[in-house]
Amino acid sequence: MNLEFFAMSKSILILGAGRSSAVLISYMAKTCHDNNWSLTVGDFNHAVAAKIIEGLPNTTAIQFDIQQKESSAGAISKADVIVSLLPAHFHHLVAEHCLAFGKHLVTASYVSDEMKTFDAKAKAKNILFLNECGLDPGIDHMSAMQLIDKIKSDGGEMVSFESFTGGLIAPGTDPQNPWRYKFTWNSRNVVMAGQSTAKYLDNGDYKYIPYQQLFKRITPVHVPELGDYEGYANRDSLKYISAYGLNSVKTMLRGTLRNKGFCAAWDVLVQLGCCDDSFEMDGLRNMSHLDFIRSFLLIKKNQSIQEAIIKQVGLNSISVEMLEWVGLFSDEKVGLDKGTPAQALEHILNKKWKLLPNDKDQIVMWHRFGFIINGKQKEIQATLVATGEDSIRTAMAKTVGLPLGIAAKLIAQGKIKSRGVVIPTTPEFYNPILLELAGLGIELKELDH
Repeated sequence: MNLEFFAMSKSILILGAGRSSAVLISYMAKTCHDNNWSLTVGDFNHAVAAKIIEGLPNTTAIQFDIQQKESSAGAISKADVIVSLLPAHFHHLVAEHCLAFGKHLVTASYVSDEMKTFDAKAKAKNILFLNECGLDPGIDHMSAMQLIDKIKSDGGEMVSFESFTGGLIAPGTDPQNPWRYKFTWNSRNVVMAGQSTAKYLDNGDYKYIPYQQLFKRITPVHVPELGDYEGYANRDSLKYISAYGLNSVKTMLRGTLRNKGFCAAWDVLVQLGCCDDSFEMDGLRNMSHLDFIRSFLLIKKNQSIQEAIIKQVGLNSISVEMLEWVGLFSDEKVGLDKGTPAQALEHILNKKWKLLPNDKDQIVMWHRFGFIINGKQKEIQATLVATGEDSIRTAMAKTVGLPLGIAAKLIAQGKIKSRGVVIPTTPEFYNPILLELAGLGIELKELDH
């Protein structure tokens, strides 16, 4: 088989056509057109997939349900590279099909314990299961490793690494919104964020933050030209000590970035139990937003909702304003017949936090590298800022979708040699992906300090 025929025969399959898929799909459609490849977009809702590919060349929409084993296997068997935007708990089902048919897989999700079990088998099949190749995780890994490797090559010894990334809203969007936040990614994931214990290393000491303390233990972050933020620890930072080759490091902390005041207000919802997903609420059908909040409070006759919250969990004036702005004290009906507290809260928040057509989001990523070189302590700070165009071509969609698309292209071109279950922390990933992202205006820049 000649190389020209081999290149022409490539087929890419994207699974999921939801909130943040548009940029990936348009990038991949152009890539497939330029290389004379074919692109298929599969979604549980065929109409959604068909709508998102309108006008795109070399692209077909299909109905795809990973839980329908025979039909999903058939779709995966016809592709060379599969990019999965499905919910993370479905990736292992996709991986099983990919393993059976010898297909490469790319996701933006964290490597799960289930995914790890595929490593040896994927290597034996000479296929790649690339994970954590979106924004956070993804661009954060690649941009950090590029600088860490440069520091090491210059003779430096890393002693600390801190990194915070946040999906926020741009300064001109919804100026009255005190949270400075709207949903730009899966809203359920936002409501459920942080429910596993956060782990990190601080000046040689191991630190653990349980969920009920997470939004109290914040780190102030100042980004020049942008201002002051606050960050909370994100999942397990400790596992990236070895992944980043930082076995002698004294501080290792990865976290989520939010605007000032967000964490204190969100902590009220955590302490009340509004983010609980373990039981279904009775009487939800008839509840207003205020009834929802009151159901978690020990409230006395003639006591205001604010007074009850202050008594139970504490509440400052800024948090009062934020909870009131988002509608949690209103008489509007929740609008769900049934659901868990987390599902009800998500539904309420979506009314104020859903992006409007002309809203612009903003990604802010901040790294701080501490190292010793020639016996002297040095520090580098670097930041990446990306702003969306509207509610479809969001900064989140770009920074998650484009690394996935670039990786899929490189794999299809045979330019990636890694096999097994991996994350993009080596030069064969970060050099070409970051180079192309920079050409698209997404670039980490070192800060003067």
